[in-house]
Amino acid sequence: MDIVKSVKKIEREIIDFRRELHRIPEMGLTLPKTVRFVKEQLDFMGIEYYTLIDGNAVVGIIKGSEEGKTVALRGDMDALEIEEETGLHFASENGCMHACGHDGHTAALLGAAKVLNDNRDAFKGNIKLLFQPGEESPGGAKPMIDEGALENPKVDRIFGMHMGDMDGGIPLGNIGVNYGTMMAAVDSIKIKIKGKGSHAAYPHNSIDPILTAAEIAMSIQGIVSREIDPVEPTVISVTRIDGGTTHNIIPNFAELEGTVRTTNEETRKRVEKRIGEVVQGISLARGAAYEYEYIKRYPSLVNTREVTEEFIQSAEKIIGRDNIQILEKPSMGAEDMSFFLREVPGTFFYLSNLGKIDGVVYPHHNPKFDLDESEIWKGVAIMVQATVDYLNS
Repeated sequence: MDIVKSVKKIEREIIDFRRELHRIPEMGLTLPKTVRFVKEQLDFMGIEYYTLIDGNAVVGIIKGSEEGKTVALRGDMDALEIEEETGLHFASENGCMHACGHDGHTAALLGAAKVLNDNRDAFKGNIKLLFQPGEESPGGAKPMIDEGALENPKVDRIFGMHMGDMDGGIPLGNIGVNYGTMMAAVDSIKIKIKGKGSHAAYPHNSIDPILTAAEIAMSIQGIVSREIDPVEPTVISVTRIDGGTTHNIIPNFAELEGTVRTTNEETRKRVEKRIGEVVQGISLARGAAYEYEYIKRYPSLVNTREVTEEFIQSAEKIIGRDNIQILEKPSMGAEDMSFFLREVPGTFFYLSNLGKIDGVVYPHHNPKFDLDESEIWKGVAIMVQATVDYLNS
């Protein structure tokens, strides 16, 4: 089986998949048009599948030449609430946008499915195709796991890919991979300070929630700078402060929201506890009441070392060792592929293929984000190679 030749043969079809998906972006856990497109392609390929999450996730199954192990390949399908500004002839027109490359992920998984299904005599065992909704929010991996996506047959190994230069320094056309922690855990904080409003000319009659909120925003930064080992990646960012309606009234309450990124589970627990203590302490000192909510979202994404070592050997067959970057540090971005990797040994990797709009490269989650489609075939071929190598080992 010549994997590169097989993938290059359908490269135009994979790009067309991506463009069709790019036209119909949908968000969250409700993706009717996207799922319909995926199911139509699987039907055309003759691949069996079933759905989960009220019909919004698709699990395809390809059986090899004889019984054996099972590999899962994962592709996320959802988009973002961003008005597209690329000017591409296949741009979205519905107010949402595939500004994180998930259209490419889904297209790549469809391409891998076609190659693997057409060459079932070249491998033993089974392949599960995990078309997942809701990666951006609220998370679709865990619901798929809870509904049995990794069972019957039980998955032994899993691979996933993210397009674009997620690391910020991977040369175009190369891949990046980490032997261990690849991406951070992500959590959210919500804080409401309940004070006492008054005319701003008479602040002594108030319990000022704005001042209290500002002190909290400043003080929780000290958790990172003074309580966490400086070589351990940790981020606390307050991203929203809201309170008041006009210039001369101290309001009754103020709200803060933010994000927390950690790469160590003990640090994650410590940060949650310490933010709560800071909120409580400052609120009490100012005479204010408060509400504090710490929302755990996605855990750290951790690759399995042994699997990653074998994955790199497979990737070398497609793009050569010089085009594989070993990432020493985790990204502080997050991915709910982490839930799959908690259940099954596997590897997640980056394919560096940011495209240009008017000669400029724009990052993920930007209205002018685009993919270099000429590099997508590499991600497809690498996933196919890693799958076949493992199943036949």
